[in-house]
Amino acid sequence: MSVTHEVTNQVPPLVGHDPIAGDAALAEACRRHADQAALDSLADLGALAGSEQAQEWARLADQHPPRLRTHDRYGHRVDEVEFHPAWHELMGAAFDHGLAGAPWAEQAAGDRHAHVRRAVGYLGWTQVEAGHGCPVTMTYAAVPALRAAPDLAAALEPGLTSRSYQFGLADPQTKRGLVAGMGMTEKQGGSDVRANTTRAVPGSDGSWSLTGHKWFTSAPMSDLFLVLAQTGEGLSCFLVPRVLPGGERNVFRLQRLKDKLGDRSNASSEVEFDGTTGWLVGEPGRGVPAIIEMVATTRLDCVLGSAATVRAALTQAVHHARHRSAFGARLVDQPLMQNVLADLALESEAATALAVRLAAAQDAGERDYLRLAGAVAKFWVCKRTPTAVAEALEVLGGNGYVEESGMPRLYRQAPLNSIWEGSGNVIALDVLRALGSGSPALAAVRAELELARGADPRYDAALAGLGAELADPEQLPLRARRIAGLLAVCLQAGLLLRHAPAAVADAFCATRLAGDWGGVLGTLPPGVPVRQLVDRSAVEPTGARS
Repeated sequence: MSVTHEVTNQVPPLVGHDPIAGDAALAEACRRHADQAALDSLADLGALAGSEQAQEWARLADQHPPRLRTHDRYGHRVDEVEFHPAWHELMGAAFDHGLAGAPWAEQAAGDRHAHVRRAVGYLGWTQVEAGHGCPVTMTYAAVPALRAAPDLAAALEPGLTSRSYQFGLADPQTKRGLVAGMGMTEKQGGSDVRANTTRAVPGSDGSWSLTGHKWFTSAPMSDLFLVLAQTGEGLSCFLVPRVLPGGERNVFRLQRLKDKLGDRSNASSEVEFDGTTGWLVGEPGRGVPAIIEMVATTRLDCVLGSAATVRAALTQAVHHARHRSAFGARLVDQPLMQNVLADLALESEAATALAVRLAAAQDAGERDYLRLAGAVAKFWVCKRTPTAVAEALEVLGGNGYVEESGMPRLYRQAPLNSIWEGSGNVIALDVLRALGSGSPALAAVRAELELARGADPRYDAALAGLGAELADPEQLPLRARRIAGLLAVCLQAGLLLRHAPAAVADAFCATRLAGDWGGVLGTLPPGVPVRQLVDRSAVEPTGARS
């Protein structure tokens, strides 16, 4: 048997690393906003996230997407979705490690860092596979929204804050743990939820009967959903279970599953309500304020998820460059590649710093800060993700363009969070609303920005420019994206100036604030210690480091 070739100059598998404790920026953020104990508590999750087993779960969940079963063999409607076992492994790990609703119970029990710990774990774990993060996020986000209905919260919050994952349709009161979903948008309105036509009619027993069609309902096998419907008083929020008390299935007709660009492991569906039973959450006609609690919390996870996607792509790019040679030298030793990787590392560290800061605000109850900072972070970090992932994919070249590398999965996923819970224009206009006259949200963000004033003249100049933008009321909607982006970059720069190594903060200010930067990543100016930034970003196994 002849040997036609020998495999050389191929990158070894990236396994055995810890994307949580092994990521300097993420670990430092955890210690900064919580403590070492919080980081240590995530050691098992970090080890699992870097394992070959978890990577195989991710591959299988993506390659075997969910399947819709509308009817059983006898013609009865069942409206169920089947998932590959790998999906359930991913979900089970996320719930077991407290990434769903658990922080709310832990915070109530006196844990001051429950949301930071959860955010750091979420950012590390969803680098493995992002699709299952959707129902994990919605379960987390449903808890504060449901508290607008104290009786419902008292009955269901123990299940929503459980660390148990129990798949299957059953009476929520009989399950160890619950998963939540959301149904807001309709085909005629999209983000304009006030155009919804789903109707709700009150019953004699305190329940309501809903009739209508929901255009995007993710994770339709969840136990509970918060949905919007019109009543005589206007748009209202309702809790809709898949299974009613006593075990009878609610009317929840799955019309089809969406064939999506990314997020393939998760099921997104169109749902028909026809006399579907629900219970009012909050006051009639106040549906948007009621559900906005859930939306605001899911936006936090949009930022965390995008930061995770950028970080996962950067990790792959650095690993590849450390082990691949071209033109007589390893890629990581070549100045131009160092520039690209260092620029990607800056993007990732800034996103990580801001994302974990938002989680710390959740722990501290900084609602005003979150109102504005959460919106600008959602706008900016999510917008930057496709650009960063595309550049990281290019580091791998053709090897990154094949499915086996995992990079196409990241690339397809990259635009999602910029669309979910408000696309770019919706979020930018929401930023303007948060900036209204006498806004406590703006005051809270300005107080944060002031903490870094004087640390760098380029930062001070950016703050002056931001002040000029905010002082000019002309054509604010036209400039909404500009203002949202500038606010986000100033928040990132302030955090880096206060907490990151000087080289990181200096390079960020020189490029993102002072404009010493090109139109693409990899255009850092001379003098930036690019190799230092690249080495800081590496999270490879110890034995694989150079």
